Amino acid sequence: MKKVLIANRGEIALRVMKTLKRLHIASIAVYSEADADAPFVKFADESYCIGNPTPSESYLNMDKILAVAKASQADGIHPGYGFLSENAVFAERVAKAGIKFIGPTLKAIRVMGDKLDAKQAVKKFDVPMVPGTDEAITDIETGKKIAKEVGYPILIKASAGGGGKGMRTVEKEADFKEQFERATSEAISSFGNGAVFIEKFVQQPKHIEIQVIADQHGNVIYLNERECSVQRRHQKLIEEAPSAVVDAALRKKIGEAAVNVARSCDYEGVGTVEFLLDKDKNFYFLEMNTRLQVEHPVTEMITGLDLVEEQIKVARGEKLAYTQQDVKLDGHSIEVRICAEDPENNFLPDLGKIVRYVKPVGIGVRVDDGYTEGMNIPLMYDPMIAKLIVHGKDREEAISKMLKAIDEFEICGFSTTLGFCRFALDHPEFRSGKFTINFVPEFFKPEYLRSEISPELAEAAYTVFKKIRNDAEPVYLDQKYSAWKTNR
Repeated sequence: MKKVLIANRGEIALRVMKTLKRLHIASIAVYSEADADAPFVKFADESYCIGNPTPSESYLNMDKILAVAKASQADGIHPGYGFLSENAVFAERVAKAGIKFIGPTLKAIRVMGDKLDAKQAVKKFDVPMVPGTDEAITDIETGKKIAKEVGYPILIKASAGGGGKGMRTVEKEADFKEQFERATSEAISSFGNGAVFIEKFVQQPKHIEIQVIADQHGNVIYLNERECSVQRRHQKLIEEAPSAVVDAALRKKIGEAAVNVARSCDYEGVGTVEFLLDKDKNFYFLEMNTRLQVEHPVTEMITGLDLVEEQIKVARGEKLAYTQQDVKLDGHSIEVRICAEDPENNFLPDLGKIVRYVKPVGIGVRVDDGYTEGMNIPLMYDPMIAKLIVHGKDREEAISKMLKAIDEFEICGFSTTLGFCRFALDHPEFRSGKFTINFVPEFFKPEYLRSEISPELAEAAYTVFKKIRNDAEPVYLDQKYSAWKTNR
């Protein structure tokens, strides 16, 4: 494999390219007009503009991407995550074009891309599943009957897609019709597939996921677990590895279940199996993501593996160079997602121009990003602008190192999730390790981030701070709260 096209953008495109460069493999970037000045475009060995900022005209346009791949003589395509990464049609077209899709088999993408198909597949391997249906619910009255049998509260979930879309919690029968219609409507608009199913709502669960890797020779191993329970709108904000509540025995049990999930669909490459863990440490299969995860760096930190390199090796047909007994668990790692969102306004996007951007540095501190100072955050893409990752000898050291890194990270021009992440990491519930996916609604209120210092005084303090740092001009920010307050 000599040339790889990255069918993605931002931090994941740049992250993949760095591994390719280390492996002496040429990288090819495709980009929209909105990303013309992005770091990944400049870092790539070859870069091609494929259209306007609209995703359908650029990063989701299979014809344009494949045309560039053929013209540039790419012999591999890495899809990153999001966009076309779990699109079976794209994977099939890549293969038909004689190019290696750096991801799982077409069968795995299709089976695990539909939650109902996934349930049917893993059932044969005795993987624990949440009580509920394993077939689509097509009418409200049937759904009500099943919900009553399962027992409220229940979840109505879209069969296709992910990211919390097409998912509704129903506490009582009187709310079923409205929530069923909402889930179905959102599933159709998000995935073009209105099929939904019902599961028992597991109360106070933790979100535990297992990183797996499989080669083309039948070898499948798990690379320990990640804890991803700090979420808003069913989307993760803080991830860590390992989990504070998973011991060696439970790790082995969940890990072996994850391996069975991978075997159920003849998986190849790097993938993630997600589980819910209840208060009694019973675990239930949730879904499998047939791609690299946003939070993969924490696994890299505790195992010493480069997961993108492992993807490349599997795609080249190489056997895994290690066994389950060789997998390390070295220290503790935490990742926070830095999104251009306002935690004081229900985490809604708060986009703008990056007027100051200074990253923390230090031993065990890593930043995966895709922006530089002076760039604007495009409205049409995901608002995540960077990931801050740390590694420590244990969980306490990792938390301490992350708090320090957050304090040193300067991002000015709009609100970010950094303040919330600092609040969460320093909260007693997080420190105890007992937190669940309900952390945000149970323990967070927007006013917890608001300082009593006035915006005017904070702005003046920040201007003085910049002058002390020998910056030429003071920065005046058009935002509700100043960068001084945002960065603490």
